[in-house]
Amino acid sequence: MSKIKRGKGTTREASGTEYEIDQKVQRSFSEKTWDETITKDSWMVFKIMAEFVDGYEKLAKIGPCVSIFGSARLQPDNPYYKMATEIAEKITDIGFGVITGGGPGIMEAGNKGARNRGGKSIGLNIELPFEQHFNPYIDKGFNMDFDYFFVRKVMFVKYSQGFVVMPGGFGTLDELTEALTLIQTNKIGKFPIVLVGTEFWSGLLEWFQNTLLKTGMISEGDLQLYRIVDTADDAVAHIKAFYDKYTVNVNF
Repeated sequence: MSKIKRGKGTTREASGTEYEIDQKVQRSFSEKTWDETITKDSWMVFKIMAEFVDGYEKLAKIGPCVSIFGSARLQPDNPYYKMATEIAEKITDIGFGVITGGGPGIMEAGNKGARNRGGKSIGLNIELPFEQHFNPYIDKGFNMDFDYFFVRKVMFVKYSQGFVVMPGGFGTLDELTEALTLIQTNKIGKFPIVLVGTEFWSGLLEWFQNTLLKTGMISEGDLQLYRIVDTADDAVAHIKAFYDKYTVNVNF
């Protein structure tokens, strides 16, 4: 255990993780010389560029894919895990590959479903201190690792033609709102977004309607950017109906 100074010389016990977090905060206030700043930031730029280049090179030829977002914490006996597997299977059956965050839980379920049907199974993993690790259902060569969330999110939206959003936490909300924002602002095409689980998402959707819309923060049409469903069949049917209007060279 480590002693950490608080306020006017007071201390408290802290775990190693808490100590590291505290040190990060303290370092953010410390003054750095110009040489220290420019050296660190310059090398960071090269690292970011390397992640973009690697991602673009590997994903450029994957063909039409759907991203499946959701919690890393759900176990295989959870109904949403089973539904995510079924959705991925059915997505593969209509010719799309599956992209996930590469970790356990819903991400594992998505890659597992794609693997079950012999479809493309892509994992965009990110190093996290707790639950994140690669799942075993990702295709060789498409098991990618990222240090930066924002680079990883670019890969999700650049190479996906649809988004299935299962129940999840802050990370899932981040991915959902990223897709909504880019579609709302016409930065990407109006690809289908499917939210799975009326009971889970109802509170958030009511807030969209009763707070964001009523206060003028979003427009009425923004509520049409997503579809809420409760079954695997309905989730995939929405994506299929959207692409029935277009000529899509699917993968299989």
